Amino acid sequence: MTIREQTEDIEKTILHAKACLSSRSRGRLKPEKEGEIRTCFQRDRDRIIHSKSFRRLKHKTQVFLAPRGDHYRTRLTHVLEVSQIARTIARALRLNEDLTEAIALGHDLGHTPFGHAGENILREIHPGGFDHFKQSLRVVDFLENSGEGLNLTYEVRNGIVTHSKGKGLIIPENRGDKADTLEGQIVRVSDIFAYVNHDLDDALRAGVIKKTDIPKKIMKVLGDSHSRRIDTMVKDFIHQSIKAHLESLHMSEEISAATYALRDFLFDSVYESGKIINEFKKAKKVLRDLYAYYLEHIEEVYMHIPKKEKVNKHRIVCDFIAGMTDRFALMTYEKLFLPQQWTVL
Repeated sequence: MTIREQTEDIEKTILHAKACLSSRSRGRLKPEKEGEIRTCFQRDRDRIIHSKSFRRLKHKTQVFLAPRGDHYRTRLTHVLEVSQIARTIARALRLNEDLTEAIALGHDLGHTPFGHAGENILREIHPGGFDHFKQSLRVVDFLENSGEGLNLTYEVRNGIVTHSKGKGLIIPENRGDKADTLEGQIVRVSDIFAYVNHDLDDALRAGVIKKTDIPKKIMKVLGDSHSRRIDTMVKDFIHQSIKAHLESLHMSEEISAATYALRDFLFDSVYESGKIINEFKKAKKVLRDLYAYYLEHIEEVYMHIPKKEKVNKHRIVCDFIAGMTDRFALMTYEKLFLPQQWTVL
């Protein structure tokens, strides 16, 4: 018996009946021989961590564009915080922690530079529209590994493409909007637990809001610090889901209402505030101009995008720009559109 098979047997013994077992995965797009040491979900996690798209997340905006402060979140620190929260929940509920971690680490691989400002502008100008969760699936299925993709399992891919919620329900009522696994559903919830708390923390650090601006009712229910709020949300979610015997995942009405209220406060006071919107307008112009330029100079993109889809110029340009980091987008814009200092030989 291999180490992988031993691990699979341990999963059958200790995990909840509703957990997604590695040995019962629905498999990959292209069949592969199983490994000797790692389960299929462990291999997926490692492929994501070692991908170029994952490394680029360190220079992609979470909320504040190209932040110079050392302590502002980036898209990379965001996915790490989501992973930590999701793993805590999965372990407490005796669900598959490896699957949960893989989904969490891969859920934002398709995010654009400049955060949701980048996503919004690509949605406007790309004929096929744009959603970062669909782009994340495209990254792992096609764009990574020189067009071969990462060939992840169905369960990880399904969790990635169903993680996003926007202003929608944290826990969807429609079955079609949920991940097929409880592990995937946990990542969706952990995503909002992470961002409403760390975005609030960053907004306070940036001076966009003051602590006294936060509605007292939210503070009273969730807590008056970053760690207390996360602790309150996570514990409530775990205990309410256990009460439901994992037939479905739950939050109490009080904690759920306070979490929605915190999210609404962030949209009104941070994401849609004048300071943020003005910077987003500038970011949108950068990406709009880059998009138009590369449509006219498509040959400059060929070296960056797998060759299989050169027939569709819009798709190629969209993939290229979505994969940029903030600083690469700004550097490219400066190179293409701003006068350069003359070099004296």
